[in-house]
Amino acid sequence: MRDHQNYQELVKKVTMYLDNELSENAERELLQEIKANPAYLKVLSQEKSFREFIKSKIHRRKPSPALIQSIKDKIRIAPPL
Repeated sequence: MRDHQNYQELVKKVTMYLDNELSENAERELLQEIKANPAYLKVLSQEKSFREFIKSKIHRRKPSPALIQSIKDKIRIAPPL
């Protein structure tokens, strides 16, 4: 069970790293962990590959002009918080 939690934590850190959401210190620590453990490098490589696959192979439909206008209209009439 502990190994699964460690793996999940590693995946979370790698995801945050790729999204540029880590502090400089956390990023440095993660890169040191990756350098010291080849299995961690594999996780990073897999996540990068998956992201590239998504970007290059999955077609994203563009929103219709009517949807964009509807959202803009709702923003204009929304009361301030």
